[in-house]
Amino acid sequence: MKALALALSLFCAAAWGEGPAIRLFGWSDYLVQEVLDRFTEETGIAVNYTSYDSNESMYAKLKLLDGGGYDLAIPSTYFIDKMRKEGMLHSLDKNQLPNYKNLDPRQLDKPFDPGNQYSIPYIWGTSGIGVDTAKFKLQDVQAWADLWKPMFAGRLLLPNDMREVFHIALHILGFSGNSKDPAQIRSAYELLKKLLPNIRLFNSDAADVLFVTGEADAGVIWNGAAHRIQLEEPSFQYVCPKEGVILWMDSLVIPKNSPHAELAHRLIDFLLRPDIARLNSEKVGSATPNLEAIKLLDPKLRGDAVVYPPNDIVSKGEYQTDVGAAITIYTEYWEKLKAE
Repeated sequence: MKALALALSLFCAAAWGEGPAIRLFGWSDYLVQEVLDRFTEETGIAVNYTSYDSNESMYAKLKLLDGGGYDLAIPSTYFIDKMRKEGMLHSLDKNQLPNYKNLDPRQLDKPFDPGNQYSIPYIWGTSGIGVDTAKFKLQDVQAWADLWKPMFAGRLLLPNDMREVFHIALHILGFSGNSKDPAQIRSAYELLKKLLPNIRLFNSDAADVLFVTGEADAGVIWNGAAHRIQLEEPSFQYVCPKEGVILWMDSLVIPKNSPHAELAHRLIDFLLRPDIARLNSEKVGSATPNLEAIKLLDPKLRGDAVVYPPNDIVSKGEYQTDVGAAITIYTEYWEKLKAE
């Protein structure tokens, strides 16, 4: 009865804006409102969701706040690596996460966070090439290098993501996307300069809208966004380049000085519930690392190779990790590239 009374009082307080609230910092459209509303209904804990459009802006704000101000964030692979090395993250208490058991072991213990001491996989996927086959032939776009073809002049969308853009050029040159070699990074920059005439814009936010509205006809895209576009535009196709896809994973982390770390653990565990993880995956259109949730998915989504790529595609992919001091080299060339 005491637990019930506490839950009711928390819910009423949250409804009036007086109760506990979690401040969540994430990508836009990454958590559907229905999920957040259900969490509040079940726990009485409100969630205030603020979005960002790049890992860099997320990192800069959390750094400025010294790991405080927010209770939960959703960074990507190499930024998890960077933030944990810099002591910006709160270690996780797995005893507070009983639903952790639902996660696919293949999606755990990655190089950017060995043992998942600081991060919980939320969604994962690949970055590849999206192309409108009503305007370009699919057979002409099978490799990253094909984006340099003159036929794409002024029609490409690239993410506003330094590491992802350089990763592509490094792969074409036969190097790791995590290279720390100044000469290799410079070679990637020189190659990317040749791509500039084909680039219409750099944008990481709402890429699906830009393709559907015809702002771009081809370019680099995350597979989840590609899946959403295909639901509206059947002519849109997603290509896994022959040089290898970029693997990505966005994970839940608690900033070091989170005001409500215990409540953040409660939200993480809620998101690890199979029914909730299923709902998020279906709404966002990206793969869930939750094995029990996958069993609940619509068979059509579960069998979609764009969202859940086969093992041979995954095995050729590469995750991004922290490049340490070499990041200053990337940043210098990135700024020069965008100023050209």
